[in-house]
Amino acid sequence: MPAGSILVADDDAAIRTVLNQALSRAGYEVRSTSNAATLWRWISQGDGDLVITDVIMPDESAFDLLPRIKKLRPDLPVLVMSAQNTFMTAIRASERGAYEYLPKPFDLKELIAIVGRALSEPKQRKPVADKPDDFDSIPLIGRSPAMQEIYRVLARLMQTDLTVMISGESGTGKELVARALHDYGKRRSGPFVAVNMAAIPRDLIESELFGHEKGAFTGANSRSVGRFEQAEGGTLFLDEIGDMPMEAQTRLLRVLQQGEYTTVGGRTPIKADVRIVAATNKDLRILIQQGLFREDLFFRLNVVPLRLPPLRERLEDVPDLTRHFLTMVAREGLPLKQIDQAALDRLKRYRWPGNVRELENLARRLAALYPQDMITASVIDAELAPPAPSHDADEPHPNEGLSEAVERHVTAYFASCGEALPPPGLYHRILREIEQPLLSVTLAATRGNQIRAADLLGLNRNTLRKKIRDLDIQVFRTSG
Repeated sequence: MPAGSILVADDDAAIRTVLNQALSRAGYEVRSTSNAATLWRWISQGDGDLVITDVIMPDESAFDLLPRIKKLRPDLPVLVMSAQNTFMTAIRASERGAYEYLPKPFDLKELIAIVGRALSEPKQRKPVADKPDDFDSIPLIGRSPAMQEIYRVLARLMQTDLTVMISGESGTGKELVARALHDYGKRRSGPFVAVNMAAIPRDLIESELFGHEKGAFTGANSRSVGRFEQAEGGTLFLDEIGDMPMEAQTRLLRVLQQGEYTTVGGRTPIKADVRIVAATNKDLRILIQQGLFREDLFFRLNVVPLRLPPLRERLEDVPDLTRHFLTMVAREGLPLKQIDQAALDRLKRYRWPGNVRELENLARRLAALYPQDMITASVIDAELAPPAPSHDADEPHPNEGLSEAVERHVTAYFASCGEALPPPGLYHRILREIEQPLLSVTLAATRGNQIRAADLLGLNRNTLRKKIRDLDIQVFRTSG
């Protein structure tokens, strides 16, 4: 007895074959087609318990078909696949009532798990938004797996009021994500109010957030409206929440628990109709251990945790981001620049300590300071030249991984010889060929003692273990 009937629509015959085989092995009955017309006929006839469809098909877009499907059969789950792996693709899929969005290439195990979950959940109609497409203001850029997962999470959160905690290093785009949650969510008609806790004097934070009454403190000559009141009906973004003083944390906890607050010096509770999105570049769990952050507030804020990866973890997004920023600054009045592939390869080898913000600032410099229309690798080399080290070059940088240390030494060696760096493929092969024997020799010298080896290499022990596993290094322990 089949576990369910699946309708598959994709104009790629190879994808249809793979899905047919995988779903059939999982116990499902599968029917597949290469066009939207046949898919719509099957759905109209009442066939299928679940639909898997590509966005772009020869005769019609799945985004045009989805509203008709949800109107005719609101309980039919639809999984949307796309090779156009952008933030707006995920949003459009969610707005039109798709059960899930899957970027291509997809993981078959994950797809089978999603199919099983969709067929086992209670049937309920998902609201379809009527927000028009706005491709001129795409807020997030990146096709890497890390960004695809963020898009999917954001798409699920858009039509909710769940509190979100965004974590990530400075410059990763935390406020951009908060604005996306607001601008594409159900509160988009309300205000978006951002507050940076680190930018406000600690003794004024409570007044800034909750407002104050006339005479509440010295200098309070009139009533002041707080950010909560300003954000009524919309979203309040609390940036650098780890810098909030304990007194203000207590007040914020009451808002989250009871849905109301009082102004400084006030007595009458005020109902709060705001969505809270918080962000931090600190580890709040460490602050909790240090007595600097309330644990109960952390759990109230951390309903949906969302970690933004640093740019060094998604270097494949650098070309798209660079072109986007060069176009963006041109719209602001700076000259429009093009960038060649060799220059993009240089950018992808850089570690980006300042993350996306650093890349944006670089794009502004490239547009403002260089007269040529085409940005070349030599320009990038000049812009990203590392400062002279202030310590012994043989010492590893604090918290630096082995790959970064080896890359630093190899780059310095080529510079000292007056030679340009080799092409990217050869360069990374050189790094790997140095790294693997270096690890093997160190482990042999320490007789397999990974703690001692990590100390000698200046590595975190977990980093060393990962390197041993990734490079398939045999560790032989000897006694004595």
